[in-house]
Amino acid sequence: MNIQTDITIIGAGLTGLTLAFYLQKAGKKVAVIEKEDRVGGVIRSWKEGEFLFESGPNTGVLSSPEIMELFEDLREKCTVDTATPESKRRWILKNGRWHPLPSGLISALSTPLFTWKDKFNILGEPFRPAGENPVESVADMVVRRLGKSYLDYAVDPFISGIYAGDPHTLVTRFALPKLYRLEHHYGSFIRGTIKKQSEPKNAREQKVTKEIFSAKCGLEQLILALGEAVGKEQFYTGSRKVKVMPSGKGYITSFENSAGVSSSVVSEQVISTVGAYALADLFPFISSDRLDPVTSLRYARIVQAAVGYRNWNGPDLKAFGGLIPSLEKKNILGILFPSSIFTGRAPEKGALLSVFCGGSRHPEFYEKSDEEIKGMVLGEISATMKVSDTPDLFKLFKYSHAIAQYEASSEGRLDSIAEIQRQYPGLWLAGSIRDGIGMADRVTQARKLADELSC
Repeated sequence: MNIQTDITIIGAGLTGLTLAFYLQKAGKKVAVIEKEDRVGGVIRSWKEGEFLFESGPNTGVLSSPEIMELFEDLREKCTVDTATPESKRRWILKNGRWHPLPSGLISALSTPLFTWKDKFNILGEPFRPAGENPVESVADMVVRRLGKSYLDYAVDPFISGIYAGDPHTLVTRFALPKLYRLEHHYGSFIRGTIKKQSEPKNAREQKVTKEIFSAKCGLEQLILALGEAVGKEQFYTGSRKVKVMPSGKGYITSFENSAGVSSSVVSEQVISTVGAYALADLFPFISSDRLDPVTSLRYARIVQAAVGYRNWNGPDLKAFGGLIPSLEKKNILGILFPSSIFTGRAPEKGALLSVFCGGSRHPEFYEKSDEEIKGMVLGEISATMKVSDTPDLFKLFKYSHAIAQYEASSEGRLDSIAEIQRQYPGLWLAGSIRDGIGMADRVTQARKLADELSC
């Protein structure tokens, strides 16, 4: 089968689906090629009895106009579900006890998470000079501006929760660009935050609420809505041996279906949204010296456990979840409380936990057996939540390439991506290899690229 289209999209995760949706709205004909038998990537919602749980991301943040507008555009097919007010609280483990992350001046002074030296030193943060190292690590930047206890008991667990990474290797300019801009555009985290709050916002920017979100009945509803809006005839799922080659003024993308039948798509534009590890096989015509800086991108390996209790006998879970600093030497990165964040995730008297292990500091956890991991997870729930009951639900999910790590190699990777796109007009390398790892980041990148290609 030979297919003619305007744009070929490789990968039907959130980025690829959003691209296809907006390109079609702009009148472009698209074909979406996906190796799995379903669209959506790792985003998937599961229902067992009264438990509704996620594999892949559990939540996103309404942090950009693009993610707000996507839900507006899909409102007839998908409804956004925002977090409960009590889930604004975050817990941090210190010396085996949970402490709320400070949310104001009084709690910041009274918290045992930070040393008194650092509490007073933060008064000088607005007057400290900006750093000069463009590849300064998150850890070095935080210690320089705030102090080591802020690194240990605020930023380190935050990085574990977002990147499952190490703040000593992640580079602020790439991993936390908003934080980097506060210092380098405004001279200070504190002054920058105050000035940004007072800056006028246009109509699109005023839409942004920065609330935690899911979708009614689970995040997979967003995927299903996008898939329905694009149309199943545009998708080629279960594709194997996918390869792209230049041809005339465009590209030929060849692949086989699960029955071994070969097909090809001819298009002027090709957009890849797949992981860095898949690019060499996908684009055999790109030289290794050009592609290597991209394919060398490291990923954190993560194990996720959904743990449900019909009757919860632990602490009152009025929080988003609990994050665990690396200093605490625990076998888990943190515990989210989905049944506290959103309604309808567990029985009325029960609780649903989402526990994460591994990450860049403990990739070996990925290799452990399911029974070993289950014992480890339940042991940490018992130690941190003081609950030793047998759960009514326990499901494990493993991800070998879970989260891209934006380290010092990022500048070389971005330069190579730009050079490849210059050398091969009509070829675009997108996805989490650049522009952020969050759901809002993926939607924002897709929308901007769709707008660019629709001009």
